[in-house]
Amino acid sequence: MLMRGVIFDLDGVLIDSAEAHLRSWRVLAERHGRTITDEQFAATFGRQNRAILPILWGREVDETEVARLGEEKEACYRDLIRGRIRSIAMPGAEALIRDCRAAGLAMAIGSSTPPENVALALEELGVAAHFSAVVTSKDVTRGKPAPDVFLLAAERLGLPPGQCVVIEDAPAGIDAALAAGCAAVGLTSQHAREKLGHADLVVDRLTELASGRLMSLRAKAAVEDHRPSR
Repeated sequence: MLMRGVIFDLDGVLIDSAEAHLRSWRVLAERHGRTITDEQFAATFGRQNRAILPILWGREVDETEVARLGEEKEACYRDLIRGRIRSIAMPGAEALIRDCRAAGLAMAIGSSTPPENVALALEELGVAAHFSAVVTSKDVTRGKPAPDVFLLAAERLGLPPGQCVVIEDAPAGIDAALAAGCAAVGLTSQHAREKLGHADLVVDRLTELASGRLMSLRAKAAVEDHRPSR
């Protein structure tokens, strides 16, 4: 059975946003008398703010503080990238999206980032209309590597997870995709190939992918029911 849906991560897959995220985290840290190392950033990139902040702050951070600090950081991030999305688009991203659309594949975004970030990126890339579903950090309680974001994305596409392929750049994202029962493609934009080796397919560039290659990945049998926690 061929794959019928594609779920894209956003950061590190469709846009090369790592530098802007690092800069915005450092602005936030400086405002609050803290510092963030490259190693800390690399270890947390792609996770939800509720998981990142306790690591960077070195203490427990309650939900109210997570919301306040997270909104401050994400507003800074959007200020940095607004009007620049096309300049940081991953090579081949737009072409792959349009190819998948032409092939009749249903598409979703499954991201740990807030919905405002996703909306800005898709709007400036001019591809928002191609996506039937968007799942962000505000839609699920448990972030990657929990499977919730991809389970909900598949549900919103009206497809079994086993008929969806996820394109991810982070080991935690690959873990989440496989736990959901999806096929997983690892993109080496942020991590070395060996870190993504548990994916079904690993590529160095989106230009190595096309709808036919994604559709030919083996559909997976249903896995134990893991309903997303919302």
